[in-house]
Amino acid sequence: MEVPPMSAARNPALRHVLTHLLTPLLMCVGMGLAYLGAFASPEPHHLPVAVVGAGPEAKVFAQTVKDKAGDALDVRTVDTRSAAVDQLMTRDIDGAYVVGDSPELIVASAGSDTTVSVVEKIFTPVAAQQGDPLKVTDVAPPVSDDPTGQGLFFLLVAVSIGSYASVAVIGGAGAVLRMRTRTLLVVGASGVVSLIGAAFAGPVFHLAHAHLWGLWGMTWLYSAGILLIGVGLHTFLKRWTTLGVMVLFVMLNFTSSGGIFRPELQNGFFGSLHAFWNGAGFVEGARSLLYFGSHDLGRNVWTLAAWLLVGAVVLGIAALHEHRQERSLAAAGHGAHAAPAHAAPARTERARAEEDSEEEMEEAVGV
Repeated sequence: MEVPPMSAARNPALRHVLTHLLTPLLMCVGMGLAYLGAFASPEPHHLPVAVVGAGPEAKVFAQTVKDKAGDALDVRTVDTRSAAVDQLMTRDIDGAYVVGDSPELIVASAGSDTTVSVVEKIFTPVAAQQGDPLKVTDVAPPVSDDPTGQGLFFLLVAVSIGSYASVAVIGGAGAVLRMRTRTLLVVGASGVVSLIGAAFAGPVFHLAHAHLWGLWGMTWLYSAGILLIGVGLHTFLKRWTTLGVMVLFVMLNFTSSGGIFRPELQNGFFGSLHAFWNGAGFVEGARSLLYFGSHDLGRNVWTLAAWLLVGAVVLGIAALHEHRQERSLAAAGHGAHAAPAHAAPARTERARAEEDSEEEMEEAVGV
């Protein structure tokens, strides 16, 4: 006689596997929504550009460009070429078109290579209508070792992976340790991750030809913020922490960082996240430090510091929660000294906790 297969409800092992399958399936949905939503159809929205010229001809030309572009461009006029270069270096504009017999487009591609491509596509036909080739001048090109300028984004990816994967180890396997010990591990792990990131940026791939220690400092702030938040959240989310940090530091973070498309080319949701998310603070801070004379660097460093502070608060709340749990367990255990039968369930709970920690770390490594 055939034995019917056990249903998930009657098979604990099958139910266990199905429960764990939820994480990769939710990640699949989340990554698809985030990456396709942010990167699938980039279009300019109020992209700031300037027309260089002091006379009425320049103002009429600027108004004509604005009328044709609609909401895609935010067109202004500047009197001189040097003023346009200054605005490019302070990142107030993404391109400047010099009106004249020899039209010139001035850009700063270290700010965003994809944005420069969009600006060139807009003004190349304009110059062609005048019957002249367009001269493109790049006043802030990226280093030769990073010709597209996107190396900083991939550095962000590497540091993020090292940071949130460490969360599973410190939060999972380290759950039996005191919070003070876990905090020290966070400091140590973020220090190591940031040194690896600095090595990638400097001697390995030469993304940073100068200011390497400044870049290391921002990398440490970024990594420590992720680890503090992740380890703090682990107290409450347990095995769902991996999914939680993936949402915070991959799905919403990479997509809003400006490393591929700046907010002017994205929809309003991801463009608004760019203003305060930690990945954007790291990428834009690194660009500012390496290419734009540290303009607006302070704001980006404060963004990273704010995330670090949030992480410290989350970790503090987690420490208080664990302390209260320990006191409750200690109070409940006063009457259990004469009951050896409780020892076996306690060992079972510890074994189950260890298995959950191992599974969580394997899940994080797999991701």
